[in-house]
Amino acid sequence: MGLTGFGVFFLFFGMILFFDKALLAIGNVLFVAGLAFVIGLERTFRFFFQKHKMKATGFFLGGVFVVLVGWPLIGMIFEIYGFFLLFRGFFPVVIGFIRRVPVLGSLLNLPGIRSFVDKMGESNNMV
Repeated sequence: MGLTGFGVFFLFFGMILFFDKALLAIGNVLFVAGLAFVIGLERTFRFFFQKHKMKATGFFLGGVFVVLVGWPLIGMIFEIYGFFLLFRGFFPVVIGFIRRVPVLGSLLNLPGIRSFVDKMGESNNMV
């Protein structure tokens, strides 16, 4: 969990510091390594390389490669798109959990945010 957490931290910090190549590269490596350690290598490969997720995996891992090559802005755009394609089946579960948290649940029920969150929570694609 620590590797994944540090990976997310470095990715966030790298974006805050105007897409710093080194921080984004460290964040990508830590995030993918942490994910592999948390759920195991075999389950990680099965998750990323399912037939219906090949497009998403291509964008996500292609974005990681583009960041490592040295084009951080384009790589992060690819990664974010691939991330949303890969993990869109988890969004209804996450939104349902956040709605039960006292302060965050009331924020998600605000008029402008509620319609967007409802659309995100309607995903028919299960993982």
